[in-house]
Amino acid sequence: MASVGNPSTVTASINFYIPPDNGVRAYINTSSDPVTGKREQNYSVAPHDMVIENVRGKEDEYTLDKVGFQFYRAPAKHTSFVDDEEVKKEYYPETIELYKKLTGASRVVIFDHTIRRYRPGETGASPDKRQPAAQAHVDQTTKASIARVHRHLPAEDAPELLKKRFQIINLWRPINVPALEWPLALCDYRSVVPEKDALPVALIFPDREGETYGVVHNPDHKWKYLRGMTPEEIVLIKCFDSIQDGSVAVFTPHTAFIDPSTPPDAPHRESIEIRALVFYD
Repeated sequence: MASVGNPSTVTASINFYIPPDNGVRAYINTSSDPVTGKREQNYSVAPHDMVIENVRGKEDEYTLDKVGFQFYRAPAKHTSFVDDEEVKKEYYPETIELYKKLTGASRVVIFDHTIRRYRPGETGASPDKRQPAAQAHVDQTTKASIARVHRHLPAEDAPELLKKRFQIINLWRPINVPALEWPLALCDYRSVVPEKDALPVALIFPDREGETYGVVHNPDHKWKYLRGMTPEEIVLIKCFDSIQDGSVAVFTPHTAFIDPSTPPDAPHRESIEIRALVFYD
């Protein structure tokens, strides 16, 4: 067992999805009720205690293709993260270079970013008040990933790009302070049974439909985290891979969680995640 300041494992509650009855398709309406702030959905979520291993000092054992996620030390030039246009102008280009360096990709198209700042007592519905996402999920299904290519790439490019390998990768980084509070847990893809553990959930937008995976509890899941990630550290989270022949990890279930080893005076977690389409020649 590691020292108290850097435990080798913690046991913590992770929220898992419970599918709706009768095999109907799970959905959530992204427009929240103006009074209650609640969103209409037909599935429920229940907590399960899971052992989460702190991989600090063993980061190199975890790679995108082997487990679905990868840690890396990469201090950013842009560090303010207060103005969305500045983030796009300054942080996007350096992040694209980082994606290419770490994956060998030939083309990277960032399609959105989310800044999360934990503020106790606030609800996370509006874009400027996004809170840590506290249920086990995967950002895109296969169907949604292909739709993203059509949505964000020129119509004449999409068919050729879809013939070759492509991925959606989320690049997550703490902002300003180490992420001791509400850290990110990642599930080793080798412990996932995709056809049983991944529940497609329709995201109902006013003008379109998206689809994510909610993750169903499996006691065999192997959950990992890098305790006290700093703003100089990132994790690449694979959301989708078009290679689905069993040779590589296809996606990574992940969630924020309450770490029992977090110091009581830890600063509130702030983070940025970039989501990108990653193409290979």
